[in-house]
Amino acid sequence: MNKTNLSDIGLAEQHIQEAMMYGGNFHLARISAQHKDMYKAITEKGEIQAEVSGKMSYTASTPADYPAVGDWVLVDRTDPKNGNAIIHRVLTRKSCFERKVAGRRYECQVIAANIDTVFICMSLNNDYNLRRMERYLSIAWDSGAMPVIVLTKSDLCDNINAKLMEIESVAFGVDVIVTSSMGADGYTGIFKYLQKGKTIAFIGSSGVGKSTLINKLMGKEVLRTKEIREADDKGRHATTRRQMFILPGGGVVIDTPGMRELQIAGADLAKAFADIEELARDCHFRDCKHESEPKCAVRKAIEDGTLTVERLENYKKLQREMLFEERKSTMSAAQIQKQKVIDMMGSLDACKQLKKNNMQNKRKR
Repeated sequence: MNKTNLSDIGLAEQHIQEAMMYGGNFHLARISAQHKDMYKAITEKGEIQAEVSGKMSYTASTPADYPAVGDWVLVDRTDPKNGNAIIHRVLTRKSCFERKVAGRRYECQVIAANIDTVFICMSLNNDYNLRRMERYLSIAWDSGAMPVIVLTKSDLCDNINAKLMEIESVAFGVDVIVTSSMGADGYTGIFKYLQKGKTIAFIGSSGVGKSTLINKLMGKEVLRTKEIREADDKGRHATTRRQMFILPGGGVVIDTPGMRELQIAGADLAKAFADIEELARDCHFRDCKHESEPKCAVRKAIEDGTLTVERLENYKKLQREMLFEERKSTMSAAQIQKQKVIDMMGSLDACKQLKKNNMQNKRKR
């Protein structure tokens, strides 16, 4: 196995200090891939196969309690000779890009952990969608990492400047990189973000070119890619699981499968929609809904042409989603508490019945 300097792949002093709290019988490792219940983890002695301990599996109450790609964990071994390493603990995440799992349950799925920069990838052909970008930005800001917009397939776009102006009107304080896989220098703008100890996660829809970009950065083909469909000019899904790669010059990148559905688990609307939040402070009513209220600064901005109706509607939509998920989360917590009370009352009833039976047996004697 090839040895790895863990600081080159993001090991920070906080992880070292936290690991020391659990004694010297464990080894630090970083999750590099996950496939169902099995993991790959990078230790100082190289990459190993790993699985969670029975205790961790028993105590985990949500998918977010399990290790995710990018997590720093404590394992019991670094040598695979005696079987898979056992993961005993996930260390505190400094950042976390997550979404709500599909369905009615309120559970979060961690897409990538301990990331410094989130590359929000969107192609400049039929995948381009300003409203989806606002959603990605809201979640990226909430993750604790710095979002960067990466526009791919610029060779398929004939109005790049117009689209850049649109993006600048919604992505305040966010760097934008335009890339193309056609030329040797089509991705050079990304290099300034690649540093030893830093982690970049690539996020975006299927077929936007994330795998192609990572292959370029790695200097070899580590990920399978597919050509775009001629029928609708869209890329085809290539990545099937989340995985981490160590870059030749240091640092790591995390590739993620294209997300068909990105439900909000948490979002920072104050940053993603800073313009609307600032305008709202000048509304006459503090609880203004920005609909038909008098002296509404937000509606005035729409009339003046400095804000679009579509952006305001998307802002309201994300607000409603967050409120709905918060209510479901509260309901779930209340249901759990109710079940605990029921279980406790059942235990008390059982104790009373047992005591009653004992008394009856004594009388018979």
